[in-house]
This record gives sequence, C-alpha cells and structure tokens, in this order.
Amino acid sequence: MAINLTKGQKVDLTKKGDSLDRIHVGLGWDPVSTKPSGGGFFKKLLSSGSVDIDCDASVIMLDANDKISSKKNLIYFGNLKSACQSVQHMGDNLTGEGDGDDEVINVSLRSIPSDVHKLVFVVNIYDCVSRRQHFGMIQNAFIRIVDHQSKKELLKYQLTEDHADKTALIVGEIYRRDGEWKFNAVGAGTNDSNLQSIVKNYK
Repeated sequence: MAINLTKGQKVDLTKKGDSLDRIHVGLGWDPVSTKPSGGGFFKKLLSSGSVDIDCDASVIMLDANDKISSKKNLIYFGNLKSACQSVQHMGDNLTGEGDGDDEVINVSLRSIPSDVHKLVFVVNIYDCVSRRQHFGMIQNAFIRIVDHQSKKELLKYQLTEDHADKTALIVGEIYRRDGEWKFNAVGAGTNDSNLQSIVKNYK
C-alpha cells in the first residue's frame, strides 16, 4: 500500500538490501473549476473559457552543498535527459487536463553519480507574468513515486495548501543520506517567474 505523505514528511525510498532502482516520478495538477463562485478578473477569465495554464515540471540535480554544478544538471522540457542518463523527462504536457500524471520523470537511483546528492522536483507556470497566472488557479497538485519494475505506487504527496499568488512550487526532493535514498515532501510555493529564476537559488 502506498504511503500518503503530509507536508514536511520524510520517508525512506531505499534501505540496505533493497533492490529498488528505477522509479517513475509522476506529477499532476488540474485547472480550477470553470464555474467559480467569486467575482473579479479571475472569474471573467474562467467564464470566458480563456484560461490555458501551462505548468512545467523540472528536476534540479544538486551536489552535497545544495548547489547546481552544471547546466547539464537541469532536466526540463528543453533538456530531457541528464548527461549521466540517470534522469529522463518524458515530455511536456501543455494543459494539465485529464486524470493521472501530467508529466513523468524516470529516475535510475543506482545510476545517479556520486557527486549528486539531491534531486529537486519543481513545477512552474510558463509565461506566468504576461498571462497573469498563479497557483491559485491550479488544484489537485501531487507528486507520486512508482516502482518501475513492479508498477507499485510507493508514495504520494497531495499538495493541499492554497498557493494563490505563487508562480512556482518546490514539490518534493529525493536526497541521499548515508548511502540510501529518501524523499522529502516539501510543498513550498515561491514567486519565481520562470525556471531560470528558480535555478539561481541553487547557484
């Protein structure tokens, strides 16, 4: 049975003797209901059917000092695979509509280089400033991890906080501790306007 996490909760992904290697990291989200009860600019956008929110999931690979050492360690729709081949983004979803994972990132834990100690999973809204969009317009955001071999869902973290006015989310982290891999349910919103702005926080 999968573990349902709360914000800030940390769990083991691997333990000594475990065979876990390849994992499927699924991220999902939905636009809010198209029948809002409030008023103002957001209601007008929704009632006109003009809301089209493009969220992008990315991975930042960090060293032991929580720094990104190379632009090759940023995995996103413009760089779908890490140089070490351990992290592969399966492509961009432009709308987030429909059930299930909206974007998928495959990870081989055993293939991650020894100088990489953390994978940070982030989601940002493309062109959020000119479109006047934020995560208050998104609901049902989650991250889940599935054992690629058995297809068993290992854990899921559903983000339940209101992130209105936030334009990026640090969803979760997979990090190395004492030779094993763990997961941290972060769920923190930021006001970074694009992926480049997020990455600057790790330089």
